[in-house]
Amino acid sequence: MNLDYSPDELAFREEVRAFLAASLPRDLAAKVHESKRLTRDDFVRWHRILAGKGWVAPGWPKEYGGPGWSAVQQHIFDEECSAAGAPIVLPFGVRMVAPVIQRFGSEEQKRHFLPKILSGEHWWCQGYSEPGSGSDLASLKTRAERQGDHYVVNGQKTWNTLGQWADWIFCLVRTASEGRPQEGISFLLIDMKTPGVTVRPIRMLDGEAEINEIWFEDVLVPVANRVGDENKGWTYAKFSKRELRKLKDIARRERSGGRPLIEDARFRDRIAQVEIELMALEVTNLRVLAEEDARRAPGPEASILKVRGSEIQQSLSELMMQAVGSYGLPYVPEELDAGWSGESAGPEYAAPLSGLYFNMRKTSIYSGSNEIQKNIISQMILGL
Repeated sequence: MNLDYSPDELAFREEVRAFLAASLPRDLAAKVHESKRLTRDDFVRWHRILAGKGWVAPGWPKEYGGPGWSAVQQHIFDEECSAAGAPIVLPFGVRMVAPVIQRFGSEEQKRHFLPKILSGEHWWCQGYSEPGSGSDLASLKTRAERQGDHYVVNGQKTWNTLGQWADWIFCLVRTASEGRPQEGISFLLIDMKTPGVTVRPIRMLDGEAEINEIWFEDVLVPVANRVGDENKGWTYAKFSKRELRKLKDIARRERSGGRPLIEDARFRDRIAQVEIELMALEVTNLRVLAEEDARRAPGPEASILKVRGSEIQQSLSELMMQAVGSYGLPYVPEELDAGWSGESAGPEYAAPLSGLYFNMRKTSIYSGSNEIQKNIISQMILGL
């Protein structure tokens, strides 16, 4: 297996770098590098810049408006965007619901939804997890009862990310109770403006409310908004290198009343350990991409990436908090948004770090908790 980049791939990297240097707004890059919170307008602005270039949906085939890149090109693009401080392209529309619509949707659904996802006109969110039904989605209870040309949806979704800004939500709902739990689930596309949809914010440890509870009370959803067959929804259903550079930069700065933390041998060892783990993670990622290019199904490496990637993100945020010490304690999002003026409480670069630390606590839970991923790894490797 050859993990070296080809000359064409290296040339592509230079093309991406040139585009980012010319097109990425400096104020957006500054907010990302300084770990400040991004607004809806920030995400939409970058989405539309990429859409104008034809690069907003790297994984889409050309027939739907994608660039037709290989998996390695997509990896290079993500890596360079992260290094430059580009906001992420939110995955819910481009990377989550769009591929489902492309593979299983009707021609009418493709014509209606895909162009609006590509342009940024539609902001999507995800409706999977429920109270008592997180990693085990087969236990979900939100029901959709068919009445003529509509479903009547009742239930609750939780841990929904950025639903307060969304135009549409894609949901797994229970449409049958007979047989195996996985066989009674359907995939619905629901307009968030439909009467009966209520969004209630959940305040997190960092004071933000980027996640929500969403309630459905007698919500009417056209049957035409079901993707694929009824009761078959179950089957449908890169950041750290930049943070490592930030950690090293913080550790090199002088601390109040003491020498830079980078001069502490034990702290240097911890940075080196995380860097080694990150290098191993990148090699694993390249292995997965090589398998994908060879048209082989991913193995346990995909779950390994989730487990180790989330753990590394958490380690980096912990080390940054340790590096800034008490300077990381003041965290006033409103003042950060208005422009930091609290120099007496510490340097500006330290102010957002406690918020970042608290936010990273969730990474080992979402997208399939690490405990679930470890079970998958054991089943695939050991057959347990």
